[in-house]
Amino acid sequence: MYKIGIITMSDKGSQGQREDVSGATIREMVQGLGNVEQYRIVPDDPEVIKATLIEFADQRGIDLILTTGGTGLGPRDNTPEATLAVIHRQVPGLAEAIRAESLKKTPKAMLSRAVSGTRGKTLIINLPGSVKGVRECLEVVLPVLPHGLEILTGRGGECGQS
Repeated sequence: MYKIGIITMSDKGSQGQREDVSGATIREMVQGLGNVEQYRIVPDDPEVIKATLIEFADQRGIDLILTTGGTGLGPRDNTPEATLAVIHRQVPGLAEAIRAESLKKTPKAMLSRAVSGTRGKTLIINLPGSVKGVRECLEVVLPVLPHGLEILTGRGGECGQS
């Protein structure tokens, strides 16, 4: 079982003005993968987002961080830039697979700026802010996450072995 962190980017949510239903959807969908050990709603502030990602990865030892919100074209959508600033390596296949599958449902998927990458032994994946988007995108990547996390965390064999 892996240690999972969920970070919701929402100015209104961080002020208690909006219920975080997308974070709850993530929690429900990842139950078989591990335990949600960290959960936070933060404002759409790039410095706060970066600090929270670093804290979860470096201080809390989270294996998988799933973010929700802040991946679109709005002026306060800062999640991809904050993520890129803290990751050590990109994992573009995850974001590419999500966009490719999402495009089958809506052409608006091509407007997503979500990224994925690793910081040390932590995998970080940006997801959209809507419940529908979270559900559809997580369904795409969930099947490969156990293998990816095994390799990243050193709990499994090397690629091509086992």
